[in-house]
Amino acid sequence: MNDDTDDSRERSRWNEACRREEAIRKLVERYPKSLNGQAVADLAWELDLSRATLYRMIKLFRAGGTVSSLMDRKRGRRQGHRALDKDREALVRRTIEGFYLKPTRPSFARLVREVQIDCTAAGLAPPNWRTIKSRVEEIDLQVRGRKRGESEVVKATTATPGTLSASRPLELVQVDHTKVDVFVVDEDTRQPLGRPWLTLALDIFSRMVTGLYLTMEAPSRLSTSLCILHSVFDKTTWLQERGIHEAWPVAGLPGTIHVDNGSDFRSHAFERACRDNGIKIDWRPPGTPHFGGHIERLIGTQMGAVHLLPGSTSSNIEERREYDAKRHAALTLRELERYLALEIVGQYHHAIHGALRRPPIAVWRQHESELVLRLPNDRMQFWISFLPEAERTLRPTGIHLFNIRYWSPALSGDIGRAKARLIVKYDPRDLSRVFVKRHSGSFVEARYADVTLAPITLWEAQAARRKLNAQGKREIDMHVLIRTALSQRELIQQAKHKTRGRQQLPKSNVDDDELGSLRGVDSSKPVPSVEDLD
Repeated sequence: MNDDTDDSRERSRWNEACRREEAIRKLVERYPKSLNGQAVADLAWELDLSRATLYRMIKLFRAGGTVSSLMDRKRGRRQGHRALDKDREALVRRTIEGFYLKPTRPSFARLVREVQIDCTAAGLAPPNWRTIKSRVEEIDLQVRGRKRGESEVVKATTATPGTLSASRPLELVQVDHTKVDVFVVDEDTRQPLGRPWLTLALDIFSRMVTGLYLTMEAPSRLSTSLCILHSVFDKTTWLQERGIHEAWPVAGLPGTIHVDNGSDFRSHAFERACRDNGIKIDWRPPGTPHFGGHIERLIGTQMGAVHLLPGSTSSNIEERREYDAKRHAALTLRELERYLALEIVGQYHHAIHGALRRPPIAVWRQHESELVLRLPNDRMQFWISFLPEAERTLRPTGIHLFNIRYWSPALSGDIGRAKARLIVKYDPRDLSRVFVKRHSGSFVEARYADVTLAPITLWEAQAARRKLNAQGKREIDMHVLIRTALSQRELIQQAKHKTRGRQQLPKSNVDDDELGSLRGVDSSKPVPSVEDLD
């Protein structure tokens, strides 16, 4: 039955209800106090209704009923009617709850089959699929979506009255992480390393990206801290080092950073560093993903650009089915970082933003003169406070960290006097120097003890260590190791045999132990006391 037929029938029922309303109105006006029985009978015959039905309609009309109340009832079962008996009704409910409402998301066809099997096993007649479908549709959509893990359904049925807004630049900055949809390769071997993690910071007012950090390590306090460091300071030198000539004018301390409830955002050190520098932390309320919508849309935009790169995993299963992302990977971590920076400063900042209806950089430039730039009072102290740390003992040879030795003449006076381990701050992006906290509370910069070494990242140092360990394992001659171990076993067995043979020889009457026991003394007799000797 199509929609046109349904509409036609509905109009027909409405027209008939209008005809009844006019006839009943005339009847009531003609007999305002008491209806005439014969007049009612005549009208019932005219309207093709029973007298009981007409009396019911007259009662509805006098009670202020509408034309709709005089329409014929639709055929079929009334809403809420249950055709199943109690046993089958309970069985269908149990099967829906125990089988269908699961994160595995079984299809409706499988649900019908399960109901049929359960009913047959219980000796009951299986219900029609339409009956089962009506029971499923009676379940609240959000409840169904949550139990089946249907995030789109949950999102579509969840109210989002809360909003996240700012009245000026850097009033509110949002920070979040994502795993990049592309494989990167090693700098030397050009072999696939894996998919890196990207941390981004976004100014809510202007939608300008304030900072980024790209790493192979999983999200942590370190990722967040280094992203904030990049966000706060001027980026001119950073851009020049990467051969980027476009402007990235954002700098300054944010008033508030908005983050989720991840452990990396909940660490005491991170919270202390923020509050020491006048940065408030606003944690996203649990179960409110829409509050992170701004940064998530930015991440989606950046991943859309990444999907054009060789080695992209894509976000579409159909698109990546025939594509070997690892085999096609071509960019190193540094190259990917430069690509993302170019995408941000050359594309995203200059494209019209859907919510602003303007490019983000135009909004920033408009309010830049009004912005009271707030920078850390002590740039070095601020920078150090966000760096990760480790505890090390000060040795005569210096500080040893990541198998690298560091030294500073300022540490000479602490050698042999500093009993407790010292806090060492390091920047994983540049291991050429560390910052050692002396017992006085001040930090001392210590550099490579070997001044000929070039600056490297922590990731490069760890990769080199893994490569060296792997090379060492390959160079091991297992035949030599096994022959040596067998010879050592044989030596030990022979030594044990000789020792046991020596121990079984008859003992001499003379006790000649190392303790200088008296010779010829009968040890069976009691030792005389001092009085006896006198």
